[in-house]
Amino acid sequence: MKTIVFLTGCFVHHSCWDDWKAYFEKEGYQCIVPPWPHKSEPAPVLRARHPDPAIASIRLADLKNYFSDIISSLPEKPILIGHSFGGLLVQLMLQRDIAAAGVAIHSVPPAGVLTFEPSFFRSTWGPLGLFTSASKTFLMSLSQWQYAFTNGLSLREQQETYDKLVLPESKRLARDGLGKEAKIDFRKPHVPLLFVAGEKDHIMPASLNHTNYKKYSRSEGVLEYKLFPGKTHSVLGQRGWEGNAAFIHQWLKKNV
Repeated sequence: MKTIVFLTGCFVHHSCWDDWKAYFEKEGYQCIVPPWPHKSEPAPVLRARHPDPAIASIRLADLKNYFSDIISSLPEKPILIGHSFGGLLVQLMLQRDIAAAGVAIHSVPPAGVLTFEPSFFRSTWGPLGLFTSASKTFLMSLSQWQYAFTNGLSLREQQETYDKLVLPESKRLARDGLGKEAKIDFRKPHVPLLFVAGEKDHIMPASLNHTNYKKYSRSEGVLEYKLFPGKTHSVLGQRGWEGNAAFIHQWLKKNV
């Protein structure tokens, strides 16, 4: 039985993977969804603690080691599936050669991979908080959630997903994503790697995902890019998510 480790992104609770975990378990995989450090409790509890000094202390170097230890403790190299910042973590874990394959869904790009799309800057300016204290967490407002993650969804869906999933986040971590801890050696051979992008994603535009994918063009290893029309950054729970999961499942069957 192959194992999948799901890697969660910033701003959201790891329960965002509940439907995906059930889907892939039904297909015969063992699935693990490890919470981030200081984020194991329900989202409403964690929001009530904002500003949360424990979450504010999270750094990328520590997060890489935390997930590396979890992944390396498994009997066999697992498949890694990550969303958003979890997609970046997939790329960073593959660079450590501790996985059998990786799927980066609407991935945060490594350091040096850029876009000039206005929606990207509008969505990421708040989380970076460049002129605010890094000792205080960033908590996305409902209006920011509506623009960055759930554009195109109904107001009811936007409010329900906000209440269920949104967490305070570390500004230090967001800023680390721009520096040396987020660097990728794109020429290094890699295990099979799939990039999934969404046409309507504001915070991680499809063009940015494609640029990320193209950076590997000179490396050895199976590499693929898939664009899904109509998908926003909240793709994990957006209506029709099963189509994304089914595509990934078939890709894994073919390449792992």
